[in-house]
Formats: sequence, C-alpha cells, structure tokens
Amino acid sequence: MFHILDREMQWRRENGRPEGFGSLRAHRPILAVGAEDPLEDQKMLADYFHGTDGLGGIHATHPHLSAPTAYEHLFTPTLGSAGIEPAADCTGPNDHAFTSSKLPAHMEILRALRDNEPDSVTLVAVGPLTNLALAAAEDPETFLRVKEVVVMGGAINQPGNVTPMGEFNAYADAVAAARIFALTSPNPHTTIPITKSDRLPPYPEKLSRQLTLRLFPLDITLRHNLSKGQFQKAITPLLEGGSPLAEWVDAFMGHTFKTLERLHPGHVGDDAQLSLHDPVCVWYAITSEDPKWVYAANSPEDIRIDSLGQWTRGMCVVDRRNRHRIEGDEESSSDHGLWLSGRAGNRIWRMDGSPAEENFGDVIIQRLFN
Repeated sequence: MFHILDREMQWRRENGRPEGFGSLRAHRPILAVGAEDPLEDQKMLADYFHGTDGLGGIHATHPHLSAPTAYEHLFTPTLGSAGIEPAADCTGPNDHAFTSSKLPAHMEILRALRDNEPDSVTLVAVGPLTNLALAAAEDPETFLRVKEVVVMGGAINQPGNVTPMGEFNAYADAVAAARIFALTSPNPHTTIPITKSDRLPPYPEKLSRQLTLRLFPLDITLRHNLSKGQFQKAITPLLEGGSPLAEWVDAFMGHTFKTLERLHPGHVGDDAQLSLHDPVCVWYAITSEDPKWVYAANSPEDIRIDSLGQWTRGMCVVDRRNRHRIEGDEESSSDHGLWLSGRAGNRIWRMDGSPAEENFGDVIIQRLFN
C-alpha cells in the first residue's frame, strides 16, 4: 500500500494535482511485523474471499503494482548483545511514506504507549487480536495506558461470517480476543479464557484500571456498504487519468465484487454491496467526538468470547435471561459462570449507530481519492 501511495503522490505532482495525504506526510506511521500464528489452534486464513495475498491475488495478476523486495530488509532485526536492538534504535527514516520498526508488533505497541501520555493513544484493531494480547501479557500496566481499544470483531444479533456463530477476527484467535475482553472486567480472572497451554501468564490480581473497549461487531458494520455501481462511477475517471492508487484499488475490488457475487445470493451487478467493516472502525477513531456515534442501549455489556467450543469458537456470548443481578460480594451457587455478579464479567461498549450509515460508501470514496 505505501509503495502505491508513494507512486500516487508522484503521479499527482507530475499532473499538477494537489499531492494530498498531508497527515501521512507529516506523521509517517510506524510499521512493524506482527505474529504469524494465533495463540492457540490452527491459523485461519480468508484466502477463499480475499485471495492468497489478501488482495485478490493481484501480486500475480498485476505484478507491476507490487513493492520491490528491497522493502523486506527494513523489518529484519539486527542482532546485538541483547539479541534485538533497543527500541530507540529500532526505527529510522527512509524514503518511503512510513517508518519501519525492527521490533515485533506487540513490542512496538508497548513502546508507543510508554513514549506517550496515558489516555493519548487509541489502538484500532481490524484483525485478530493476537498482537494486542501479546502486548497485554508482556506488560499489562503499560498496555492499560491506552485511551481505548477499537475492535472490529464478533457478532451479537447477527450470524457469523466464517461459521454460523463465528465472525472471522474473533474466530481466528478466540483466545486472544477473550484475553483482551477480560481486561475490561473489574476482575479479569472471572472471564480470562481457559487455555490448552500456559504460553501466556494470567493477569495480575490487581490492575490499576479497566480497559475501555469499543466493539464494532457485524451488527453495525454490515450497515455500512459500498455498492459496485458507486465504486465504478468514482473510479472510472481516475483510471482514465492514470492514477496508480485507482489502478491498485480497482484490481483487488474487482476480485472482491466477483467473489461476493459468487458466494452470496443477491449480490448481482452494480447492486452488489461490499460491507466496509474495517473502515468504520478507523472512521470512528477519527471522528469519535461526533455525537451521532451511538452505543447499544445496554452498554457497557458483559460480552464474552467462547474460545473452546467445537461449533461456537469465536462466538460472542451474552446473557439473555431475565434474571436479577447480584450486587456486592454476595455469591450464589446458582450463578454458574458469574453472569449475574456485579463484580464479574466484561464491560464492553458496543457501537450501534454512526453519523453516516446511509452514505458511508460515498464518505470513503471522498476520503481515499480527494
């Protein structure tokens, strides 16, 4: 992506267009390589939908759009007396639109949280929560310096998208999701998942604060869409003008719309609708002060992730029973799983409304290409 953005900015300059991407140029993002595998269970891939490269196979169909292999060395750790360079020496300038880090992603997360004031960093997670779980396990108190964690994942009153109950991100590393969710609890040990190994330690009994987590499940992301007709109308003049960004986006979006039509009934021609799951989360992080962002009526909710079920792995479990809550330290022998206890359970802020559900596709197009 950054390779394409470099080319796009060059193309705009050469054609007398505003270069754009002012924030990117002023504050180059730090890139770090994340974990290759989930904490437990087999790696889950979505190549049936996104292709083997995550972009519809365009590295094979459009090789001229691929970044040169020279990028790879930017992320290779330099071994020293301590094995890996200190954090201060792990990033450096280059000629690209990003700054590379030789730290693993979870350590880079912790470095950013240490280097900034508490409640000044927002983490946006649009994939499995493996890297966040590793960071939280490495140093829980530093992790809790975060202002909030914005998560695209799960499904509450919607079916899953990889199994009847499982949304991809929650399913792909259910243990990681459950561990991060547990940090929202006044007592994380009440919801931390049972695991098959002791790869990650339990959290300390006493933590300084609870995590603030904003959840964007399929329930809200499925209401934010871009139609094929909308996309084609916006992209055609840019393709004709020679925009590298338009060519790159058109290549993988073309594959995506074809896959939608093949897998999902009702997605035909210009009426095919692509749900913009991840962009909604990023948009929230940018515009979170807008009062039109709406939480679910019962937020914060006790939403837990099933990490062990044969058929329900990754499922968001909520208590739908009509039962009295148990406040204080009182315990009940009938409260299996501590679902009724006021001192147990997670506290998840589930998002249920946004400023632009009806025209979010247009918002994204404007943000990307103007």
